Parts: sequence; C-alpha cells; structure tokens
Amino acid sequence: MSSNEPPIADSEAPGTDADPRRWWGLVVIALAQLMVVLDATIVNIALPSAQRELGMTDAHRQWVITAYSLAFGGLLLLGGRIADRIGRKRTFTLGLVGFAAASALGGAAHSQGTLYAARALQGVFAAVLAPSALSLLTTTFTDLRERGKAFGIYGAIAGGGAAIGLITGGLLTEYLDWRWCLYVNVPIALIAVLGAVWLLHDHRPPPADRPSLDLPGVLLGCGGLVAVVYACSEAEPHGWSSPLVLGLLCGGVVLLAVFARWQTRARSPLLPPRVIGDRNRGGALITMALAVVGMFGMFLFMTYYLQVVLGYSPLRTGLAFLPMTGAIVLASTQLSARLMTRLPPRLLMAPGALLAATGLFLLTFLTAEPAYPSHVLPSMILVGLGMGLIFMPVVNVATSGVAPRDSGVASATVNTAQQVGGSIGTALLNTIATSVSAAYLAGHAGASSAVKAGVVHGFSVAIGWGAGIMLLAALVASVLVNARAPNQHAWRSPVRVGSAPKGRGQCRHAAPPRGRDQPRRARG
Repeated sequence: MSSNEPPIADSEAPGTDADPRRWWGLVVIALAQLMVVLDATIVNIALPSAQRELGMTDAHRQWVITAYSLAFGGLLLLGGRIADRIGRKRTFTLGLVGFAAASALGGAAHSQGTLYAARALQGVFAAVLAPSALSLLTTTFTDLRERGKAFGIYGAIAGGGAAIGLITGGLLTEYLDWRWCLYVNVPIALIAVLGAVWLLHDHRPPPADRPSLDLPGVLLGCGGLVAVVYACSEAEPHGWSSPLVLGLLCGGVVLLAVFARWQTRARSPLLPPRVIGDRNRGGALITMALAVVGMFGMFLFMTYYLQVVLGYSPLRTGLAFLPMTGAIVLASTQLSARLMTRLPPRLLMAPGALLAATGLFLLTFLTAEPAYPSHVLPSMILVGLGMGLIFMPVVNVATSGVAPRDSGVASATVNTAQQVGGSIGTALLNTIATSVSAAYLAGHAGASSAVKAGVVHGFSVAIGWGAGIMLLAALVASVLVNARAPNQHAWRSPVRVGSAPKGRGQCRHAAPPRGRDQPRRARG
C-alpha cells in the first residue's frame, strides 16, 4: 500500500456494526492512557521532596524519571507484539493490574534503589498497557470523522497528561506526601480494569496471524538503549571523553546496529521493517522522538527552577504549569482535530515544532530573579500550543495504513518514540545542565549569589539545546512527511478508500467532487 493511502477502514462510515458503547470505551482507554502519561511527570513535582528524604545526588535524581521512561520505551515493541499475539483486551487488563502493583511498591519505598526498581517495573507494565490502548482505539473507531474526534481526545491526553501530572503531583505532595504521587495510580487502575472488562471487546487474532516473540531483538534493542542512556547520565561525573562513557556509547550504538540488522532476518521481527520503512510513518516517529526531548527537559528544569530558585511550593509549581495544559488541550481538540482533514500533516507538525522551539528559546534568557510572567508563562503557552499541534497528526500518520497483524507493534512505535526520546533527552539535558552549573560555580567561587545563578545558567544552556533539537523536529516533519490530508484521499482515490464494491453504491461520507470530475465518475 502506498504511503499516501490510508487503509480502507479509515473511511468506512459507522453503521449497524459500530459498537454502541464505543465512546464509553474511549473513556476507559483515555483513563488508562492518562495514568501512563501522567506518571511520566507526576513525580517531577515530588522529586525534590523524594530526593531529600532518600538522599539522592543531583546526578542520580534523573533516574527516578529515566528508569520509568527507559523501561517503558525499551519494552514497548515487545508489548505491542504480545498484544498482537494474545489479544489487546487481555494485555490491556494485565498492564493495568501490574502497573497498580508497581505503583504501590514505589509508594512504600524507603531507599532510592527500591524507588528506581519500582519505577522500572511501572515502565515494564506501561509497555504492555500503552500499545494495547492505542490499538484498541484504532480498531474501535474506523469512521474518519469519529476517528478524528477520538484522536483529538487521545492527543490532548498524550500532551496534556504530562502537565496534568505536574499539577496533581503538586496537590498530593503539598497536602499529603510525595508517596501519594505513586499510590494514586492504584484506584485509577482498578476503575479502568472494571471498565475494560465491561466495555471493551477482545481483538485476539486467529492462530495463523499470531506473531512469535522476538526475544533476541528485545535483548539487543533494550540493551542498546540502556547503554546509550546510561552513558549520557554518567557523562557528568566522568566526562564525555572518559573510557566508561565512550565504551557505553560505542557499545550501545553497536547493539542498536545489530538489532536493526537482526530485524531484517528474524522470522517474526520485533520491529518489522515494513512498519517503519514507510516514509511518512518514519518521519512522524522521528518528529515525535525529537519533540519530546525538549518538552521532557522543560518539565524537569522548570520544576527545579520554580521550587528551588524561586521558592514556589509544590502546589504553586503545579499550578504554574496549568497554562501549558490548557494550551495543549486547546491545540489538540480545537485546532488539530478540525484541521487534520483539511491540511497535510506536515503543515500542523512543522509549525507546531517551530512554536515549541520559540517557547524554549525564550527560556534561555532566564535569570535567578523571579521571571514567571515575563519568560516562563509565554514560553509555556507557546510550547503547549506547539506540542498540541504535533501530537495528533503524528499519532494519526504513524498508525494509518498498517495491516491488522501489525496494528499492535505500529501503535507501540508511537509510544516508543516518545519514551525513548524522553529518556535519552532527560539524561542528556540533565548532564548538560549539571556540567554547565558545576563549571559556572568553579569560575565564580565566593560569590554570594553564585549557587542560584549557576543553577539557572545550567538550565538555560540545556534548554537552549532542547530548542535546537525542536528545530530539527520541524525540519524532519517538513522534509520527510509528505502525506496528504485524509479528505484528499477520500475522493481522489475512490476505489481504494471508502468506495463500496461494484453494485453497492459509494462511501456515505466521502462526497464526490463537483465539476468536471462528476461525469467521469458517473461513466465509471
């Protein structure tokens, strides 16, 4: 199938076969997705409190976030394959139960090692849960208009959930304890499990279409990612030229290269080349990975800037992110959802990345003095609008046009791009920030205001790198993603998209074009 042609199911109108409870099913899927995305950032607000209580160093604090996102991103493809093999509803429910158990373990942690392990376990079960959620969404909503609304809600959750997590984390940390940022997942997961059992339908494939599990691919791919991320985190204490860092980087790159080679030879590859070989899908995934580098870095640095430098309380810090949440939801549901059927995806993704890059660039002018109204607030609004424009077309492009047997792994690649980009970006930008701050303090020893100024200087330099990476995301979207708007497919390719077999009439919602094309279609 051409990269510019969506699957036939994309344009089928909802009829008698449509599940009457599909919108309630969307609520369950959205609740689970919110929990997964929210947990990537909810501990950000709690991190200063957890760091003090458990005795973490500045260099190692990022592992509370990275352990989750790395396990999540490294195992997502396996989770997608498991969903394709045993059924999406089963893996969805299994992921919810495991995620709740891991969250309870993390909330009860009394050492940093236990907390890191619990966060990694959360990532493991999130890797089982997330691909099933997106795959269930794709198979439940087959009508183009309904899918646009469903993806609009999903995109708002994917983007806004991260910021909502910061607000929720502020409330829980200030009025209860940082541990409740983990405990809160237990009741949410239980509600989602009950809803899944009642509302969702299993989509277990027939035995002939069930893929086997590529365990060598899991070891190679996950091992390579762990090596690269660990190298980025160890660059701050050891230096980029140290044998440890260089050895980890080279080893990680070699493992990832062997993984890519193995995927072309494996009988049932973890990441089939046919899934990522499509130009539009590959461009969308790269855009997602690059975009979240800057966003995850901003969450981490702004949390510490507001709490440590400006002295905000956890709740006030969470509320400070509220404008970003509103901007993401507004852009996803009111702009992307409405324009997705009218504009090519790149005309949403590239401008969105440019807006986000502009917002990040403004943060490079931060000072140790209070600067929320002048710098932080405008930056958050711009980044929120930009990410809201990016998320929805990326998800739609990355999951359209795949065979049913690959729907789970295709859905997993979207979350993989997001989590891998977030884990590598967090480790890399945190290393840059701490290294720059240490160098600043060494050159300004004795100055009374050097500590805060050094911290802010490190944040500014690291965010500047994030802005440059966001510009690269805009370039990738402009060059690689050349898909047309979905409604252009609907009438330019009437036989492939939406047209019923001969003698059954035409697609109910893809109106034929007027003018000179009308007689030509009538003669056909």
